[in-house]
Amino acid sequence: MNQKALKTLEYFKIIEHLESLASSLMGKEMCHNLKPSTDIVQIRKEQTQTSDAMKRIFKKGSISFSGVKDIRASLKRLEIGSILNAGELLRICILLETTSKIKSYSKKENPDIADDSLDSLFAALEPVHPLYSRIRTCIISEEEISDEASSTLKHLRRSMKIANDKIHSQLTSMVNGSARSYLQDAVITMRNDRYCIPVKAEYKGQVPGMIHDQSSTGSTLFIEPMSVVKLNNDIKELLLKEQEEIEKILAELSELAAGYTELIKEDFEILTELDFIFAKGQLSIQYKGSEPQFNTDGIIDLKSSRHPLLNKDKVVPINIRLGSDFDLLIVTGPNTGGKTVSLKTVGLLTLMGQSGLHIPAFDGSRLAVFKEIYADIGDEQSIEQSLSTFSSHMTNIVTILNEADKDSLILFDELGAGTDPTEGAALAISILTFLHRLQIRTMATTHYSELKIFALSTPGVINASCEFDVETLRPTYRLLIGIPGKSNAFAISSKLGLPDYIIEEAKQHITTLDQSFEDVITDLESSRSIIEKERAEIKLYKTEIEALKAALTKKEEKLEERKEAILREANEKAHAILRDAKEYADQTIKNFNKYGKAAFSMKDMENDRNSLRGKLSEVEKNLTLKNKAQTKKSNKPTDFKIGDSVKVLSMNLNGTVSTLPNQKGDLFVQMGILRSQVNIKDLELIDEPVITAPTMSKTGGGKIKMSKSLTISPEINLIGKTTDEAVSLLDKYLDDAYLSHLPQVRIVHGRGTGALRSAVHNYLKKQKYVKSFRLGIFGEGETGVTIVEFK
Repeated sequence: MNQKALKTLEYFKIIEHLESLASSLMGKEMCHNLKPSTDIVQIRKEQTQTSDAMKRIFKKGSISFSGVKDIRASLKRLEIGSILNAGELLRICILLETTSKIKSYSKKENPDIADDSLDSLFAALEPVHPLYSRIRTCIISEEEISDEASSTLKHLRRSMKIANDKIHSQLTSMVNGSARSYLQDAVITMRNDRYCIPVKAEYKGQVPGMIHDQSSTGSTLFIEPMSVVKLNNDIKELLLKEQEEIEKILAELSELAAGYTELIKEDFEILTELDFIFAKGQLSIQYKGSEPQFNTDGIIDLKSSRHPLLNKDKVVPINIRLGSDFDLLIVTGPNTGGKTVSLKTVGLLTLMGQSGLHIPAFDGSRLAVFKEIYADIGDEQSIEQSLSTFSSHMTNIVTILNEADKDSLILFDELGAGTDPTEGAALAISILTFLHRLQIRTMATTHYSELKIFALSTPGVINASCEFDVETLRPTYRLLIGIPGKSNAFAISSKLGLPDYIIEEAKQHITTLDQSFEDVITDLESSRSIIEKERAEIKLYKTEIEALKAALTKKEEKLEERKEAILREANEKAHAILRDAKEYADQTIKNFNKYGKAAFSMKDMENDRNSLRGKLSEVEKNLTLKNKAQTKKSNKPTDFKIGDSVKVLSMNLNGTVSTLPNQKGDLFVQMGILRSQVNIKDLELIDEPVITAPTMSKTGGGKIKMSKSLTISPEINLIGKTTDEAVSLLDKYLDDAYLSHLPQVRIVHGRGTGALRSAVHNYLKKQKYVKSFRLGIFGEGETGVTIVEFK
């Protein structure tokens, strides 16, 4: 890939960001050297690795490779039999410890989870526990070897401590005893690694020993008393033996490490590669990227794509297509409208994708593999080469035309600009025609109307425009494929205050053909705006219809279930009545047979008949009561007031009147979170419960109506409140909602730092009337809301 395109499209800025995300020096080096590939197999492999790294980061969190140091020189020394110093061995130890941590990070909680592209790399890691455990036991830091490194070293250091204690004891007795008057200060000091005491120069004869140093003024001599010379010599000898033992320990550790050179080298290389791959995963997360689908057919289809170097919260996503129905896209529109950004977005995202990086676009975006990308963007004026803007552009274009083929992507910014407009437009059309014949994927921006007409009249070439709002004089940055754009020079000038008579005179200099073409574009853009607005309204209506249809279907299902339940209950009751009747009839027949066969009493027979008549009367009485219960009072519109408690007979639900009846007798009833329109014929007024508060007054009844469902919303919004304010509001709201018999409510607290959500959850845990609560799911507000269910 040519360096000029990489620089023009700001590819190296992406690489700098990627480099900052790597933890190790070698990982940063791999990021720095990353270049776009033209091998589709390699590209897909690297894209898959980036996706798998991103998934692992989402699942287990980020991972650090800072323990991976450059040990390549140390490994070469081990191969030739050299002894490593403590620092080198410690770096190998840290590398192996990092290997162990990374290995643990890769372990799967569920063995049934499918393998991904990184499993083979993790599996190849070998922590070499015996080596790093031994090094960690022996070496504390680069300057300190542990006493536990060997028994000899431990013995030497114990002997040194004993000798030191003896010297301090003798010198302390001299400093605090007989020699005190001869000393400059009552201290023990070191000179030339030997213990001394500071003696005044005039008393040097009073303290026999070896003079090692004197003060700058000469008034103090640092003398090693003869009584400690042998002990100092012993310490010196022990120090030499300690150094020899340390060298021996380092040699032993180096020999042990040399046996694992190949494993250590492989760990180093794998960790470096994993650091590089996980840096790409982190970049994808930061850019909100996705894995593009690659093809070799030259097809680009970017969905809601964004330029990664622009603020992701402010940049307007654009949809770009090229290579399927057309291979040449001509983008027109006013300056600062986003034409160049669109051009750079296509080029930069293609470079990123071919480098194995995710692109900031919607899932399902497609990119083609190009062997070369050529970009002629920006002011190419060269003062050093005495070239004008047009000459510089043309020099670049000549190079592109000589080198490009059908596996290339070409990006032209303001093609043909910098010279006479008529000649520039003709030249631009000729260049684009040449590239179109070769079927080279090309995207160009322009102001020339001739190029708009060329796109309209040439198969395989299409116009696109960057939308511009003339009223606000601001671009919307939306790319509209299939619609040529206007320069809007007259409209913008008028908005900025240019006199109308100057604009009208300017219009007279435009040919009728040009004016007609601009009018056609204006009408086309106006029609497009109207169509898009109507399409949005239709989409909204469609959504509402779907919601109503779903609600109606749900209601019908409930009614059908209710109907089946009533029929089943009626059948069961009928069956029970028939069974009772049969049993009673059987008993009566038995009695009459008994009376017919033997002597019988008319009195007994009359009693049985009266009993049967009483049974029938009781049944008739029950039926009469049921019929009376089912016969409801005929309602009048004036019977209903807002807030009255009613029963919806067809739905067998209680609710509260929300609106007064209209002329047809229809009104709205609030039933929990359901609000429905019903007719007064389907309603029955019911006595609502009251709460008596005897402490309110001695004479008043103190009755509080519970019809709160009229005013209580099934949702409360706490966003922007402090935790104290939120809990206070929530406390009152939940009391009212519970008294209103709402089955569940929705608390909106937002995501933010999570403090408000935690306060809400802590409060809910203490409420006895709360059956359960949970965070919202997709469509309910997710982690920004909490759903509460009452007991």
